[in-house]
Amino acid sequence: MAISISVVVLLLILAVVFVRNGALKLSHAAVCVLLGFYLASTSMAPTIHDGLTATADIVSNLKP
Repeated sequence: MAISISVVVLLLILAVVFVRNGALKLSHAAVCVLLGFYLASTSMAPTIHDGLTATADIVSNLKP
């Protein structure tokens, strides 16, 4: 639960920064889409959440 709240907050901050800069590019739009999936809790949200959780697990297991 703590990870998904952190992801939502991070995505919200990124979306606000991108919109305020006026430079909404394709990668920025992807962040906004991810935020939309999390906030709307659609049927795709669990799949996206699982993918982000798996990615976070992989990154956290990397040794420098």
